[in-house]
Amino acid sequence: MRNLLAILTKELKSLFVSPIAYVVLAVFYGVSGYFFYIILSFYAQQSSMNQFGQAPYPMDVPTMVVGSYFGVLSTILLFLLPMVTMGIFAEERKRGTIELLLTSPITHLQLILGKFLGVILFLAIMLLPAILKVLLLYTYSDPQPAVSPYLIGILGAFLLGGSLIAVGVFISSLTENQIVAAAATFGVFIILWVLDASADGTTTVVNEVLRYLSVLNHYEDFTKGVFDTQHLVFYLSFVFLGLFLTSLSLDSEKWRK
Repeated sequence: MRNLLAILTKELKSLFVSPIAYVVLAVFYGVSGYFFYIILSFYAQQSSMNQFGQAPYPMDVPTMVVGSYFGVLSTILLFLLPMVTMGIFAEERKRGTIELLLTSPITHLQLILGKFLGVILFLAIMLLPAILKVLLLYTYSDPQPAVSPYLIGILGAFLLGGSLIAVGVFISSLTENQIVAAAATFGVFIILWVLDASADGTTTVVNEVLRYLSVLNHYEDFTKGVFDTQHLVFYLSFVFLGLFLTSLSLDSEKWRK
């Protein structure tokens, strides 16, 4: 456990030593805050129209705002997380410190989990203002809605981010060039994003597989406040697969030397 915490702390510190972390946080806070304001203003305007009988149906403004906002967050994470994960192992390879880590008393599992959890903590820092916005919206809504959709949306954002981070960790372990790692990670993210769109309206086995593998398809229910264990299992399996492939990539170092 001590080794795991040491790697976690080192990874988190290394993120904040680089200006990339501050750029990512600034962009995420600015863009997500802007979209939150736009979404809230839009639905507030629609609600005002509803009060004067100009809207065709009653509106649950807080739920609609939260659903749209978490949908936007997923797109922002898609663009920014490759910048966070690109140097996790690529920088170690470039500096030549990867050999020291692999031959140290630290196990591969501790090394991979420590770095992964370090980035997960960074993800939590990224999402903290978004979580506060959502909770403030819940607190000051009148009448106060059920809290479960808000919590489910927050959980979905963490699961989606964790899955994408696991993919980024694996790709970063394959190269020593951070730019290559970032570009490859973004490309894989895009593919995972549009798999659902590649499937047509039929129910063939191929289309069902494409829909199931789409990370966006599993995320949609979370934005609607719907919790389904199959989505939880999917994201946790995705994280496990990414970390397992990372372990295989590090193990292959023994055969390269």
